[in-house]
Amino acid sequence: MPSVSNSIIVRLELPGRPTAVSELTGAVERAGGLVTALDISSSDTARMQVDVTAAARDADHADDLVEAMRSIDGVDIRKVSDRTFLAHLGGKLKIESKVPIRNRDDLSMIYTPGVARVCMAIFEHPEDARRLTIKRNTVAVVTDGTAVLGLGNIGPLAAMPVMEGKAALFKRFADIDAFPICLDTTDEDEIVRTVKAIAPVFAGINLEDISAPRCFDIERRLREELDIPVFHDDQHGTAIVVLAALRNALRVVGKDLADVRIVQSGAGAAGTAITRLMLHAGARDLVLADIDGVVHRDRPDIAGDTSSTLAWVADHTNPRGVTGSLKGAVRGADVFIGVSAPDLLTGDDIATMAPDSIVFALANPKPEVDPTEAAAHAAVVATGRSDFANQINNVLVFPGVFRGLLDAAATDITLDIMLAAAVALSGVVKREELNAAYIIPSVFHPGISSVVAKAVVDAAGGRDHRMAVSQPDEATV
Repeated sequence: MPSVSNSIIVRLELPGRPTAVSELTGAVERAGGLVTALDISSSDTARMQVDVTAAARDADHADDLVEAMRSIDGVDIRKVSDRTFLAHLGGKLKIESKVPIRNRDDLSMIYTPGVARVCMAIFEHPEDARRLTIKRNTVAVVTDGTAVLGLGNIGPLAAMPVMEGKAALFKRFADIDAFPICLDTTDEDEIVRTVKAIAPVFAGINLEDISAPRCFDIERRLREELDIPVFHDDQHGTAIVVLAALRNALRVVGKDLADVRIVQSGAGAAGTAITRLMLHAGARDLVLADIDGVVHRDRPDIAGDTSSTLAWVADHTNPRGVTGSLKGAVRGADVFIGVSAPDLLTGDDIATMAPDSIVFALANPKPEVDPTEAAAHAAVVATGRSDFANQINNVLVFPGVFRGLLDAAATDITLDIMLAAAVALSGVVKREELNAAYIIPSVFHPGISSVVAKAVVDAAGGRDHRMAVSQPDEATV
């Protein structure tokens, strides 16, 4: 299906004959593309210069569209631009000063000698750094580039566009200043050491795209050693938005979280976090499966293990002692949640689930089961994709969670905070709006971040510090 993420702009010249434009659009459509804009930038008595914007399925299909245009009699291709690459030219971020520097007076207050008084105020009262520097509203988006999107271990440089994008989303949806920090090391000790060393600048750490199982230990150690919240979005963001969506899906089918049988594919970073939060929210019957089948205490690679994440999963899930494969586990289940790999199940497998079943197939870009096949048997289907109903997207969560953590001057993020965020997010969809195709709001739904932020502030047991930081305390300064 053509997508704007594979959109191109083709500048070309073509004869000024009456049918030229329709020939052009027809050629693109016959090649499977979609013309979204057509602008005549110049013209004379014989020829026209036209900018054609067209959506393709992928990069190869975009090349096919260009060749289809080139095949029209008299067309001369001048330039082809990839709109996604154009959006990234020079990076997606910049830093601007909040205060003008117009003369020597401004300079003396913003920098030397006036800045020395502010430095000493912070030296004497370190807590004032939140009021007198960018610290109060800044988050570090930290990665080592080992698990970037579905691309895998592509390294810190290639991970930069994703981290820039994450920072842009922080700003757009929660007015938080986030900085991409891409570390050229995969050594766990060095990552922890480096993040601790840069932490004084930030009020929160967002770990991103770090491969499992290292991400678990890195997060745990940083939480123990830092006095600011450490949030691993691949784990906690995913868990919050999945629980929020599931709460509403269960409302649609009239079932309770405590009563349903949940089968989950994926016991990595996201899967484990989902499990922890589901159990905290009251789920009782969870069965997890990974590449080696259903997780249970007697499985050869887990038996005798007392310290790994899989051992924890085995000890806290699967109360009925299910064994075997994922396909076997979903028989009779009320809910399937996939955070793993594509094409693990078929529509026939979904047909074996309980009546009014719920399917969250979240592997991207290709889900665990084809959503259309799943929808033939399940009552509610959600994916991680934007071209199907019910997109489970972390953008719904992390801006508001961090807005709340920063506003509450929180030092940690707990399961109670995550549960509060999920409940708040699910509540954005009102009862009169709820249906099988609308269990989770759009990322552009107004006010989502503020709703989630307020719930986080309340759960953190702190007050909203935004007003407190807007005016300096003269007694301290």
